[in-house]
This record gives sequence, C-alpha cells and structure tokens, in this order.
Amino acid sequence: MGRGADVIVWINGTFSAGKSSTARELAGILPDSTLFDPEFIGDALRVLLPRKRLAEVSDYQDLPSWRRLVVDTAAAMLAELGGVLVVPMTLLRQEYRDEIFGGLAARRIPVRHVLLAPGETILRHRIATREEPGAAHDVELRVRQWAYDHIPAYQQALGWLTADAYVIDNGALSVRETAERIAEAVRTDKARACDIVQTPHPTAETVAAGVLLFDAEGRVLLVDPTYKAGWEFPGGIVEAGEAPARAGVREVEEELGLALAGPPDLLLVDWEPPVPPGYGGLRLLFDGGRLSEADAAGLRLPGPELRAWRFVTEAEAAGLLPRQRYERLRWALRARERGRPLYLEAGRPTP
Repeated sequence: MGRGADVIVWINGTFSAGKSSTARELAGILPDSTLFDPEFIGDALRVLLPRKRLAEVSDYQDLPSWRRLVVDTAAAMLAELGGVLVVPMTLLRQEYRDEIFGGLAARRIPVRHVLLAPGETILRHRIATREEPGAAHDVELRVRQWAYDHIPAYQQALGWLTADAYVIDNGALSVRETAERIAEAVRTDKARACDIVQTPHPTAETVAAGVLLFDAEGRVLLVDPTYKAGWEFPGGIVEAGEAPARAGVREVEEELGLALAGPPDLLLVDWEPPVPPGYGGLRLLFDGGRLSEADAAGLRLPGPELRAWRFVTEAEAAGLLPRQRYERLRWALRARERGRPLYLEAGRPTP
C-alpha cells in the first residue's frame, strides 16, 4: 500500500488475547507498515499529568487527553510515513471507540477493526501462564488479577465488538498464523474499513443548528452519534450559504427520516468559546414541536451516523449529555416555557 492508501489496522481484544505479539508480526508482513502502540501515550501521561488528576480515573483511557493524543499521534505518523499503521490496543467502551475512530474518520483515515477472540478457557490459561519480564512476583500477580478482572467487561462488550470488527478466533493459531489471517483479510477487504461517518474536522469557528423534538409527555428527543462521545440533539453543522433553521430541518430529515412542516422557531443562541483543539462558534437550538405517535414510530436511524435515539426527561438528559450541552438544553426548555428566545455565552445567559 502506498501513500494513496494510508490506513490503520486496529487490533482489538481483551488483555492476553495476543494483540501486541500479533501486531509486531503483522508489521513485518504488510508492506509499508509501522507499529504504533498507544500504551506509550498512557505511560507519558502518567509522568506528565499531576497525581491529583491521575487519581480521578481508574484507567488512562478515561483521560480525554489520551483519546485525543491517540488520534493526533496516529494522524501525524501517517502524515510522516504513509502506508499502514498497525495499532494493538484494547477498546472495550464503545463511546471511546466512537470518539477515536470518529476522530480518525474526520481526518479521512480509514480504520480496519480486527478483534482477536480466543475462547475464555484459553484466555484464562494465557493469563495464568503470562510472565512479566523483570517484574517482581507481587507485581506479576497484580497484573494477572487485573487481566482477570477485565474479562467480564470484555464479555459485555462482545455484542458491539463482534458487530463492528472482523473477528478472528486465534485460540488455536500461532502468532504468525494470526498475523497472516489479518494480512489476508486486509488484502481481500474482508476486514473492511469501519463504517463510521466522516465528520469534517473543523478548521475554524462553526455554526451548528440543533432541533428539539418532543413526545406527548413533553420528553425531548436525544440521539447517540457513532462519531463522538456523548448524546446530542438532532442537527449538525450549517453549510456555507445555508440558513440555520433550514439546516436543522435538513439534518432532522437526514438523521431521522422526519420531514418537518416548516422552519422551526428559535429557542436560543449560544456562543461556544474556543477550547483547543476545538474552535467553538455559534450553537443554535430550534423548537421542532411535539411529534405524533405515528411520527415517533416512523423515526429511523441512518446506520453509520447514529446508534440510537430516545425520549428523555430533563433530569434524565443530565446524565446523558455533556455538561455544556445539558446547560444549553436546560435554558432552551426555559425559553420554550417563557415563549421568547435566549442568548447565551458558554452555556449561560448574559446579564
């Protein structure tokens, strides 16, 4: 594969599934390939970040900086080297997979997702016989227990993993045989590029239009995008020369298959300040009104773009939306009650 076919082969699986050894072998088989282990980014953050911040998370994957740096580093390496980037890394939380793969898709980098899935008996045997070179006995025991403790999370994630990735049961395969299976799957396109929406990566401030839709009980509709973390309102970026209200109507039809009767009423305008690596911009929310039972029953999902939708109360939304989006929703609901739009800055009404 040349510079025109830059791609990432992401080898997933729980701990002791054989990801690292297989990745090293695969990098020797695929032409123009380079090994990139995101664990080194986690090691660096353990040194760079204050202990207080590290104590707030149980795993470095929970750090937004880790997920952002994985995307940025992978993109930088491909820009420097081209070809294939082989990445051995466990991803068991679907929202982290969405954030990372979505970030790569935004940079037009396809990801071929491969899952190594040996049977549980073999997996437990590998953990029990795994050795950590140079590690003290008590450290080795802690590492093994840590791997055992992650098996339930892996089993719980198998539903979305097997639907998303090209699965290889490597329980009876050697490392070489496993790597050859992956190489063949990549060459023949059996391990297809992950089907995730390619949202353009902003290079300047943007204007986004969201539409609030309600059911008969007054609950608001939220959607779960596949390409970024957290739930969201139906809507999206306003295109050049497009009226924001009409952009909201267009996005609702594209995302949910629902054609609104006309331009919805404005509820609020929120200025989102730039927070690197984001550029911020204007965020508008419109009132799409109450949906009939027939409209709600006819809602559909566009596959690669949205994973799910649901009607929620304001209190339930607080547990699903990122803080700034929830504040936006909260004030939009107040504006709807009062019958007049609000202007916000960073999620807060101006005096």
